[in-house]
Amino acid sequence: MRLSLRSIRIAAVAVAGSGVALANADPDDKPELSIGISGPLRKQLEGPRRIGQIINSRPAFLSWDHLQSGILPTFSFSAIPALPDDVKKEVPADASESPKPCPQCLGRDTIANAAARVGPAVVNLSVPQGFHSITTGKSIGSGTIINKDGTILTCAHVVVDFHGFRSSSKGKVAVTLQDGRTFEGTVVNADMHSDIAIVKINSKVPLPTAKLGSSGKLRPGDWVVAMGCPLSLQNTVTAGIVSCVDRKSSDLGLGGMRREYLQTDCAINAGNSGGPLVNIDGEVVGVNIMKVLGADGLSFAVPIDSVSKIIEHFKKSGRVIRPWLGLKMVDLNEMIIAQLKERDPAFPDVEGGVLVPTVTPGSPADRAGFQPGDVVIEFDGKPVGSITEIIEIMGDKIGIPIKVVVRRAKDSLVTLTVVPEETNLDI
Repeated sequence: MRLSLRSIRIAAVAVAGSGVALANADPDDKPELSIGISGPLRKQLEGPRRIGQIINSRPAFLSWDHLQSGILPTFSFSAIPALPDDVKKEVPADASESPKPCPQCLGRDTIANAAARVGPAVVNLSVPQGFHSITTGKSIGSGTIINKDGTILTCAHVVVDFHGFRSSSKGKVAVTLQDGRTFEGTVVNADMHSDIAIVKINSKVPLPTAKLGSSGKLRPGDWVVAMGCPLSLQNTVTAGIVSCVDRKSSDLGLGGMRREYLQTDCAINAGNSGGPLVNIDGEVVGVNIMKVLGADGLSFAVPIDSVSKIIEHFKKSGRVIRPWLGLKMVDLNEMIIAQLKERDPAFPDVEGGVLVPTVTPGSPADRAGFQPGDVVIEFDGKPVGSITEIIEIMGDKIGIPIKVVVRRAKDSLVTLTVVPEETNLDI
C-alpha cells in the first residue's frame, strides 16, 4: 500500500512490531512512504473506524528533513474500531456524576468510609500512673465501644496495673469520646495473657458502637485501617495491608502459651494500644496491641475472632479458662512429612495431623502416655490437622477426660485418655 505524503501529514503504525515503514530518501523523486502491513491488520484497517485523538497533527520532532534523509522517528496513535450500530454508549445525564463503586474494589472513598463507620466509637483512655498514691504521670491508650451499654474493648496493659505503678487509678479510667464527651470508666475484666480488657462507662443517651467482623476472612495483602489516639492525638487514622494473618508469639520472642497475631504495616505508636484494626467494610477485625521498636511497618493486633472468645469467657466465668495438656505441638504438611520420612523411615505413614515433639514431664499428657514423635490424628472423636483445631475442640474443658488417637512409628495406632488441667499463668 502506498500513501502520498502530500495527502497526509503523518503516517504511523502501531502494530506491536508487525508493521514496517520505509521512506524514500531521494529529494528529486516524488516523496512517498511505503508501509508493510500484516494480513490481520489490513483487514482491520479496511473496516470503518474512529481515529483516536491526536493532539498535534505533526509533532515538532518530525520534519521534512527527517523524511528526506530516510529517518522516520517512531511514534504511535490508537485506532479504535467503530462501534456496531446495535451497541450504544451510555452517557450519564450529569457529566460530573461519579460511577457507582464496585463492592470488591478499592475506591477513593473506601478507606475514608471505613474509618467514618468506626470513628465515632473509638475512644481515648487515660489512666493515672503513680506509686504509693502519688501520681507521677498517666498511661494513655485507645479503645472501641462495642455495645450501646458502654462496653469498651481495649488492651489490658493500658488500664491494668502490671508492675505496681498505678495504684492511684483504683480501677478508674478517664474516657474521652470522639465528640468530646468525657466519662469515668471502670475496668470490668482483664486477661493479662492475651492483653485484652473490658472497660465500662455509663451514659444516659445511646452511645455509638462499632461492628465486630471476622479476622478469619483476612488474607495477606488485604487493606486495613488502624484507628486510635497515638500520643493522645484524638481521631488518628492510618492505613496499610495485612502482612501475615497468623504470626506466632514465638516468632516475636514472646514466652508463655502460644498466641497468634495479625501483622500489618499500619503506622501505630504509643497510645494506639487498644484501638481497633478495621477492614474496608468498616468492621473491627483486630485490637492493636504492639509494634516492633526500631523497625517500620511491623505492627501487631490480636485477631477479633480470638477476642470474641475471650469476651465470651468473661461473660461466662469472669475470666479466661485455658486447659493445659503439657504438649509441644507442630502442624504437619506434605513437605514436613516428606522430610521427616526421609530422615526416619519408621515415621508414621500419615497425610496430616499434629506432631508431638516434646512432652512436659509430670503433665496431664505425660500421665496419659503421650510420647515424643506421636502424631495426633483424632481429638475427642474428631479428626484434626492443626493445633488450632485441637484448641477449639478442647475449649474450656477442665478435668474432663478426652480420647486422643495418635499414630506412632511403624504405623502403630494408639488411643490415649488425657484429662486437661487449668493453665497456671503467673505474670
